[in-house]
Amino acid sequence: MRRLILLVSLAASLAHAQMENELLLQNMPPGYKIGFQTKRGNMVMTEFVPEKESVENWTEMLTTQVFLGLTKPTPNEFRQVMQKTFEQTCVGAQFADVAQATENGYPFEVWIQDCPKNEKTGKPERIWFKAIKGNDSFYLIQKAFRFHPEPEQMVRWVQYLRSVQVCDTRLPDRGCNQRTQ
Repeated sequence: MRRLILLVSLAASLAHAQMENELLLQNMPPGYKIGFQTKRGNMVMTEFVPEKESVENWTEMLTTQVFLGLTKPTPNEFRQVMQKTFEQTCVGAQFADVAQATENGYPFEVWIQDCPKNEKTGKPERIWFKAIKGNDSFYLIQKAFRFHPEPEQMVRWVQYLRSVQVCDTRLPDRGCNQRTQ
C-alpha cells in the first residue's frame, strides 16, 4: 500500500502534518524508504532511497525540499540559480528543459541536469527537478540517478513527478480533498 506524504508548508515538523493550508502532496515511491529528514532554518528536507540503500551509499535518491515562506523566485529563476551552481561543481554539465506550466493554479518547471562524472563519487549523475512556486512556500523535488537510467525508468519517474502537486485547503479551486483519496 502506498503512503501519502503530506508536507505542510507552515508546519515545523513533518510528523505533525495536518490536512490544512497549503500542502505538498507526494506518494511514497514503491520500494523506497525515508533515509533522512531535517529542518534547517526555513527548509524542511526529506531524502528517500531504495529500501536496500542508504543516503550514504545510494544509486537512486528522491529528495524533497520545502522552503517555508519562500515565495519570491519563480521556478525558472530558481532553476537558473541551480544550474549556475551545478556548472561550477561539475565539468561538462548539461541541462535540458522538460516542462514549464501551471498545475492546480501553481507555476512549476521540470528540467534535467546531467553530470558526466561527479568528482566526489567518480560516477555520472542525472537529476530530474520539479520546482513549484506556492503562495506560502517553494517546493523542490529531485530524482537523482548515479547511472544512466533506462527509458522505462525515466518514464516512471516523469509520471511520478507529474503526480506531485501543491494544493490549498483555503482555496476552493486548489483544494486537496479530491487529490488525497
